[in-house]
Amino acid sequence: MLTMLSQNYISINYKRLLLGIGTVLLLLNCTQKQEVTPTIESDVLNVKVTDPVYRDFDDIQRTGVLRMITSYSSGSYFLYRGIQVGFEYELVKEFARQNNLAVEVIIPTEDENPYDLLNSGAGDIIAASYTITDERKKIVDFTRPYNLVNQMIVVSDKLGLEPESITDLAGIPIAIRRNSSYYHTLMDLKEQGFDIQIELVPQDMDTESLLFQVARGTYKATVADDHIFSASSNYMNGLIKGPQVSERDEIAWAIRKNSNDLEAQLNKFLYQHFKYDEDGVPKRSAFLNVLRKKYFKGSNQIADYFNPEYQTRNFGSISPYDSLMKSVGEEFGLDWVMLTAIAAQESKFDPYSESWAGAVGIMQVLPRFSEISLDSLYVPEYNIREGARIISEHLDHYAYMDSTNRWQFALATYNAGMGHLADARRLSIDQNKNPNEWENVSESLLKLMQRRYYQHARYGFARGIETVRYVNEIMNRYNTYQAILALANTRNERTAGIFGIKTFNSP
Repeated sequence: MLTMLSQNYISINYKRLLLGIGTVLLLLNCTQKQEVTPTIESDVLNVKVTDPVYRDFDDIQRTGVLRMITSYSSGSYFLYRGIQVGFEYELVKEFARQNNLAVEVIIPTEDENPYDLLNSGAGDIIAASYTITDERKKIVDFTRPYNLVNQMIVVSDKLGLEPESITDLAGIPIAIRRNSSYYHTLMDLKEQGFDIQIELVPQDMDTESLLFQVARGTYKATVADDHIFSASSNYMNGLIKGPQVSERDEIAWAIRKNSNDLEAQLNKFLYQHFKYDEDGVPKRSAFLNVLRKKYFKGSNQIADYFNPEYQTRNFGSISPYDSLMKSVGEEFGLDWVMLTAIAAQESKFDPYSESWAGAVGIMQVLPRFSEISLDSLYVPEYNIREGARIISEHLDHYAYMDSTNRWQFALATYNAGMGHLADARRLSIDQNKNPNEWENVSESLLKLMQRRYYQHARYGFARGIETVRYVNEIMNRYNTYQAILALANTRNERTAGIFGIKTFNSP
C-alpha cells in the first residue's frame, strides 16, 4: 500500500519540509552561517525550465485537481492537528471550492526550484506570498495582487539594539536569500550609499526559518514582510522590529505565461476579495480580512501550534486519535495513516459531527448500515472501529485490483455507496473503457450528474464531483501525513546524532 502510493502520489518531499519546520523545531544543525560576498549572477532565480508546458484551466478542470506550489510555514501551509491550514492554502482552497476542484499541495525540496515545478507542469500555481518583481516576471506571470506589504529590517534582541534608521545598521550583517525580493531592496540601498552588509544564506531557507534563526541569535538581522513578521512574532521571542526599507509591495500568485484562462479565472476570484479604490487604498473582502486576522493578527491557536515547546511535545503526531487509529488499523489490517486521512476528511476529528444525510461521528458512519446503536456511534473508539470495518469490506470487494485503484474505489464507495459505483463502472464499460481503472470510473461519476446519463442508471443521479474530489483530497492528505511522519523520524535521528542519545523511536 505505502509503496504504491509513494510511487504514484507523493508530491510533498520530506527534505524540503524539514527546512520549513526544522528551524521551528530547534534543530541545532542549522546554525552554521554562510558568509558570502554578494555578486550579480546571470540567472539569480536558477531556473532550468524556461519553456512552460501547456496546461490551462480546461485541463485543470478535466483532472479536477489544482496543484498548489507553496512553502511549509505558518503563513502559507501547515498541518494543525491533522487539518490542512494556512493563509495561502485557505485562499487557494476557496478558489478551488468555487470551481469544484480539489487542491494538491506541492512543497519543493532543496533541490527543486518552484519556477521549474510550475513551468514543467508539476504544479499549476505558486502561492507562497511572492512579491511581484521584474526579475520574476521574466520567468512567470502574476495574477492581480491580493495583498500589500512593507519590507522591514528585523534584528535579534541579543544585539542590544533597537534600530530606528538604516544608518543604525552599519556594520551589521543582514542575512537574506539571493533569490528573494529583499536582496534587490538592499542592493538598491547600497547603490544609494548606505552602509549595508549582506550575508547570503541558502536559497531554500524561507523567511520564517530565517526569522527563527535571528530570534535564536544565529543571524544578527534579516528582512521580512510586515505580515510575516507579525505572524512570526506571535510565537517567536527575541525579534526586534527595525526600520522599514520598502513599502506597498504587491503580493500575488505566480502562474505559467501561457495559462491565460487560469489567470483570468484567478483574477476574477481575487477581484472579489482585494481591489483598490479611486484613491489607491486597498479594500478587502470580509473573507480575506478573516484570514488575515486568523494568521497574521495574533491567533492564539496558530501561535501555540508553532511554539517550540508544543512542537517538541507533539511533533510526529497527526491527530488526537493516533493511538486509537493505530490500534484499530492493526485490528483490521489497515493503514492507520489512511484511516486518519479519512477521518480528517469526514469530520475533522469531531466525534459529534453529523451530516445532512444522517452520518455521525469521526468516520461519519450511517446508522442504517451499522449494527451499533446510535449512541455508541458517538464514542470515538466504536465509531472508528465501525468505519474501519466498512472500509475493510470495500477493500475486500475490490481485492483483485492493484493497491492504488483498490483504495480509490474503496474510498469512492465509502462516500457514494456501492450502487453509484456500480453505475459508473457500467457506464465506463458502455464507453469501452476499463472499469477497473479509477481514472475512467471517476469520469463516469462526473457524467452521472448529467440527465442523459443518470436517467438510464439503476441508482440515478450521483454527486460525482463530490466523490471525485473526496478521493483526491484524501489521497493527497495521506501523502502529507506520511511526509510529516517521515520528518519526525528524521528529526529524532538528527537529535540523537547531535546529543548521542536515543530517541523515542530508538530500540
